[in-house]
Amino acid sequence: MALSSGFYSRYNANTMTELPRAKTIIEPFRIKSVEPIRLLSTAERQRCIEEAGYNLFKLRAQDVTFDLLTDSGTSAMSARQWAGIMVGDESYAGSPSFQRFEAVVQGLTGLANVIPTHQGRSAEFLLMQAMGLTKRDVVIGNTHFDTTRANIEHSGAQALDLPCKESADTQSEAPFKGNIDLDALAETLKKDSRKVRLVIITVTNNSVGGQPVSMENVRRARAIVKPYGIPLFLDVARFAENAFFIKKREPGFADRNVRDIAHEMFSLCDGALMSAKKDAFGNIGGFLAIADPALAETVRSQMVITEGFPTYGGLAGRDLEALAIGLEEILDEDYLTYRLRSTEYFGEGIRAAGIPVIRPIGGHAVYIDAGAALPHIPWNQFPGQSLSVALYTGIGIRSVEIGSIMLGARDPVTGDERPAPQELVRLAIPRRVYTQSHVDYMVEMIGHLAGRLRELKGYAFTYQAPVLRHFTARFRPLE
Repeated sequence: MALSSGFYSRYNANTMTELPRAKTIIEPFRIKSVEPIRLLSTAERQRCIEEAGYNLFKLRAQDVTFDLLTDSGTSAMSARQWAGIMVGDESYAGSPSFQRFEAVVQGLTGLANVIPTHQGRSAEFLLMQAMGLTKRDVVIGNTHFDTTRANIEHSGAQALDLPCKESADTQSEAPFKGNIDLDALAETLKKDSRKVRLVIITVTNNSVGGQPVSMENVRRARAIVKPYGIPLFLDVARFAENAFFIKKREPGFADRNVRDIAHEMFSLCDGALMSAKKDAFGNIGGFLAIADPALAETVRSQMVITEGFPTYGGLAGRDLEALAIGLEEILDEDYLTYRLRSTEYFGEGIRAAGIPVIRPIGGHAVYIDAGAALPHIPWNQFPGQSLSVALYTGIGIRSVEIGSIMLGARDPVTGDERPAPQELVRLAIPRRVYTQSHVDYMVEMIGHLAGRLRELKGYAFTYQAPVLRHFTARFRPLE
């Protein structure tokens, strides 16, 4: 454990000079409640993955040792959040818990119209429907993630990705590889701005390795779209992690606190949508925050049909209380230092074991470059899926493929597969769940797996749904 944590030595008594910074990463919290982890044998895990059709989404959670499938809804809530649950008010309309939640979101974002939803994809759906998108329309993003793309395309519109050029090089150390390509954005609007109805910048950019977006990039994107009257929204599931990256990497922000940086980021947008299952430590929940009162009213009118009354949006009052507290706790810079450094530690360990990862390491996950790790498996035999299955069978890690299964597509007419830009495996780190000894164990075992990668084979579909196929698909290993 020879890596500096960056902030753990602050003791300075009157009779002592400041001690050296510690090399050991510690969790800046105490554990108050625990649950057992089930340890299966390799043979037992092999049977489980076969029964699941080699789809890790179909595994039973109790058959997983380290669940790194997602950081969405998997956080450990704090004592304050559990206490907030006990005082949650379940009034159908106008609950004090909603008022508390609304005030926290308004104070954080500066956006007047706050609409709770049961999760992020619901916010996406409501926004696309309220905007009345059609097949003639385009929604631009730095890189749309799976549910965002699905909701855009469900509305009939085209989802267009404009990632920055630096993101194509997985080994580049560029500090803000999550940025939108500003030149491509300007050129697209110059060519035909009438088709573009919305621009969404996701912070951090999940699809390209959890990479952050700079403040300058958001500011310049805002300046590009404003003359056309095109709204700019931020997808802020991991806004605090992005703000902390800005503090650490972007000139002029080192002395600013994270809340202030987040305020500035929100001031540049016309609205925000959030899965609060990430940076609000929530197990469920999300929201839309919108500047335009007319658009907000359209959303509220539509959501009554499916989500419920606009002051609860499919959530219980106790959920709103927990999310309001989580949105405050996520701004703790000691926690954010630990969060980013511990994720980096995990990624550096995997890289040292001989498996390539996207660099620099993102905030919420480590992304293995499966295409580079398994060059003998072509993209249409899904190297990310092969590596994901091996991580589970050999170690008990549940990960997720982010490659030509999740982000590719099958042509409905020809049946031909379309590749994704990269073949990745994401190891998403649940917040406040696993300790450093868990990470050290996984790194050690991944090191053993690294020497056997040439033995892995590709996979083929035996079933796939037409939309969001990775959730329910089934596979067979190729010989």
